[in-house]
Amino acid sequence: MTYWLLANSEAGDGQRGRNFWLDHLVGAGLECPECRDIGDGRWPSEIQPGDVVMMAGGDGSANYGARVCVEKRAVLAVLPSGTANDFARNIGLPEDPDELCRLIARGPRRHVDVARLGDRIFLNVAHVGLGTLPARESGGPKKKLLGRFTYVVELLRRVNARRGFRAEIRCGKGYVRGRWLSIAVANGTSFGGGHEIPEAAPDDGYLEVIAVRPRPLAQLLLTFVMVRLNREAPTRTSTLVHLKGKHCTVSTRKPKTVTADGDIVGKTPLDVSCQHQSLKVIAP
Repeated sequence: MTYWLLANSEAGDGQRGRNFWLDHLVGAGLECPECRDIGDGRWPSEIQPGDVVMMAGGDGSANYGARVCVEKRAVLAVLPSGTANDFARNIGLPEDPDELCRLIARGPRRHVDVARLGDRIFLNVAHVGLGTLPARESGGPKKKLLGRFTYVVELLRRVNARRGFRAEIRCGKGYVRGRWLSIAVANGTSFGGGHEIPEAAPDDGYLEVIAVRPRPLAQLLLTFVMVRLNREAPTRTSTLVHLKGKHCTVSTRKPKTVTADGDIVGKTPLDVSCQHQSLKVIAP
């Protein structure tokens, strides 16, 4: 079994690169991982089933590592170094680097779901509508300064200027249509820098759709505060709709940009299915 280390030096504030993680891995007893650059196209061919791929970066880097691990039947170990780090939060990784590296050295395995979107997969969430703006417009110095709060800043800045878009949503046995501000198809428990979905799990075989209707900012904030306080996702309110299923589609009258795990992946219609426990990760 080989331990591979790949680091995205541009992730987050740039402080958690290869050398940062090498120091902590050595302290945990993993002294000689094979280091490769993420852009090295020859690297995936070297992986053998059962190898451990340690991916240092944000959710986009974790997504890349997951694609490789699913194809090669390898094990993904995430070293969160990005802005949101939602996947690390989804699978319960410790925030302390030393504790995380000791966990990787112990090597507890867990199978989690991935979401299939055409010929791509995503780990956290696919967005249509307002939720795509952070991936499309935020970045650079502001993203490094505000960290994961960049996502919130971008949404609040735009929310009052949006009338929404018309779409039909099918998920499991549920069906709704109307005008929406944002539609999120989530694969786990957390997305967008820490927004939690009560009652969701990263290995339950289900996708979660959170669709938000255009409403005044005060009403939107009140809805999300109540969801967090109650720790329960309402099936349907005047502001928010929550659907759950193994397969989801989103159809819009006009093509809308789709993002997945922070990257632009195409246009609607959106067709997503859950691949139950198809990715092996190191996690508590």
